[in-house]
Order: sequence, then C-alpha cells, then structure tokens
Amino acid sequence: MFELGTDGPAVIVVGVDGSDSSMRAAAYAAGLARRQGSLLAVVYIQPMGTLGGADVGAAVAQAGREAAADLELQIRESAERLGDQVRIRWEFHTAQGDAYGGIVEHADRLKADAVVIGASEKAGHRILGSVAVRLVKAGRWPVTVVP
Repeated sequence: MFELGTDGPAVIVVGVDGSDSSMRAAAYAAGLARRQGSLLAVVYIQPMGTLGGADVGAAVAQAGREAAADLELQIRESAERLGDQVRIRWEFHTAQGDAYGGIVEHADRLKADAVVIGASEKAGHRILGSVAVRLVKAGRWPVTVVP
C-alpha cells in the first residue's frame, strides 16, 4: 500500500572537499533533496597528516578545521541565497580521517538512502581507485557520481 511521504530517499549524503566536482555534486544533491523532501547531509572529511612531526600534524589539523569552517560557510550562504522559496533541510558533518572511510561511517550512522560524490580530478586515481569508485564498489547505497 502506498503511503504519502514515505516514497524516495529520507537521507542523501554528499561528500565535499572544496573541489569543483564536489561542489557540483553538492548542488546536484541539493536538487535531489529539495525534490524528494530529503535531509541533505553534507560531509567533509579532513585529511590527516601522516608524515612529519607533531608540528606538521597540528598544522594539517588546523588547516582541516579552517577548510571545514569555510565549506560550511559557503554552503550556508548558498542556502540563504536560495531564499524561503526553496527549502532544503541540510546538516554539515566533518571529521578527520580517510575520505572513503569517513563517508562510509557517516552514511552508515545517518542511515543514508543515497550517496552523491564528485568524480575525482586526480590522475593517480585512475590507477589506485578514487573515493567514488570505492563507494560504487562497496554496493551499500545507490551512488551518483557527478562529473
């Protein structure tokens, strides 16, 4: 039996890192969330400094926090520019770690119905595999890769 309001995704997770493709993915996911009445969970995973001493690690952590704050501000300003005519429920989540692992952790914790991610812009990912490819291969959610 059909129930009004229960059709479609309840939570859409989008991974962002500030790159052009991730911001296009965020815009695409926002459109999906608006049309479906879904919660948009914007996830930024701060890279961890693995090489160097404590000073390098602290600098990387500080840069990650600043990048997260900047991304959240950009998203908040974009949402405000849309005004009251276009209402999107959204949350910003950030953590330190591996991008793939962090997105998986957030998608699981938030019980995501879909994941949206930007295509990698790095040449080396053709060989090693990008976050997008790894998410698709995981086969745990429908994954949309935005070019």
